[in-house]
Amino acid sequence: MIQTPYYLIDKAAVLRNMRIVERLCEASGAKALLALKCFATWPVFDVMQPYMAGTTSSSLFELRLGREKFGKETHAYSVAWGEDEIDEAVSYADKIIFNTIGQLERFEDRAAGIARGLRLNPGISTSGFDLADPARKFSRLGEWDADKIAAVIDRISGFMIHYNCENGDFDLFDRQLSDIESRFGHLLEQVEWVSLGGGIHFTGEGYPLEKLAARLKAFSERFGVQVYLEPGEASITNTASLEVTVLDILDNGKQLAIVDSSVEAHMLDLLIYRIPGKMLTSGPHEYQVAGKSCLAGDIYGDFSFPAPLKVGDRLSIADAAGYTMVKKNWFNGVKMPSIVVRELDGTERVAREFGYADYESSLG
Repeated sequence: MIQTPYYLIDKAAVLRNMRIVERLCEASGAKALLALKCFATWPVFDVMQPYMAGTTSSSLFELRLGREKFGKETHAYSVAWGEDEIDEAVSYADKIIFNTIGQLERFEDRAAGIARGLRLNPGISTSGFDLADPARKFSRLGEWDADKIAAVIDRISGFMIHYNCENGDFDLFDRQLSDIESRFGHLLEQVEWVSLGGGIHFTGEGYPLEKLAARLKAFSERFGVQVYLEPGEASITNTASLEVTVLDILDNGKQLAIVDSSVEAHMLDLLIYRIPGKMLTSGPHEYQVAGKSCLAGDIYGDFSFPAPLKVGDRLSIADAAGYTMVKKNWFNGVKMPSIVVRELDGTERVAREFGYADYESSLG
């Protein structure tokens, strides 16, 4: 058996999502780019590449990874490009999206050889968390003054508009896009491409994919633009688990199970957004599953099981692909999970293991 902890990525599940991506793109004319900020585990890119047009990035390193490991079209975005980064970024990118007019003006000459875009912030979003809300007060994410944007419209060929966050409500998407059309349509009709970003949960069960496709096609035809989507979570939702082992059981007024992993180090978003993990189990025996770090709140959540847990039992924390491997860290020096791939034929392959040398080298 493979030693825990490890992330287990199921290629068959990834392929299922990819086929939904393919259906949406064929029906709408949109192109899909993998959002590397959410998922950048390149050992499974081979099953994604045939269905996606390329990658979109949030930093120089993500951009380079997309170019070298995924290929195809690469979109380069950063909240702020550094003087020491811009030339290398341009060498990898097909399109570069500047976050502000100031960045566009500073680097437009050095990016003259590729398509240039600007992030447009419509001042609305679907995020329920202030931390992740691009429309929050004093947001630094993009330009929102239509007059200022109009003054530089001749210097760009497209826009990136990222305002959805785990939005599974098509009607909400439709209403907000209509609002964007009414307020910024005179700008949209002057460019060649528009990325509507990620955060549209179109691979979720019951999502009206045909309605979304029709809406995207209508948007594209109205303004004469190539539409891009940047699915992160939608690409890899329900495709991976974090496999852990029970190390100890105790009762401090509640049955507790301590596992050989850490929420802080291995599924950080659970702590950031104060949400529990997912476990596909049920039964009469309830336990709080907790990590092994010294952080008091290192807790995956409360779960029920068909039988009492015991030391040595293996547990699977579900839906562990998005914002996990890209955020994993060495907090407390807890062993970093290996990355394991379940191939389409059902065999499991260890793609990467991490040891003390990796921990040591990360610190000096």
